[in-house]
Amino acid sequence: MSEEKKTRKEAIALTYKLGQFDSPSVVAKGKGKVAENILARAGEHNVPIYEDPNLVQLLGQLDLNESIPEELYQAVAEVFAFIYHLDQQHSKSIENINYSDIKNSLF
Repeated sequence: MSEEKKTRKEAIALTYKLGQFDSPSVVAKGKGKVAENILARAGEHNVPIYEDPNLVQLLGQLDLNESIPEELYQAVAEVFAFIYHLDQQHSKSIENINYSDIKNSLF
């Protein structure tokens, strides 16, 4: 059972809205089935997933809706930078689509 506990999934969801919050906060967290549900919902909404077991362990100590402490700003900033980079790549791939080809293939 201890081996099962070690491999049990854990997930933390963060949010940050500029001007609304001083720092990112925890909006969902869980282990096992709850973590799987968090990850599934992220996938359904095309939310990028960043895997860092050490950061998950630290953020898991926070309560829901609790802002992250200053000690974790750098680590969480790296997560948001990762997401920003993915968004930029996605935007570039959309810009490169030839919409006339799509339109012609739909009719």
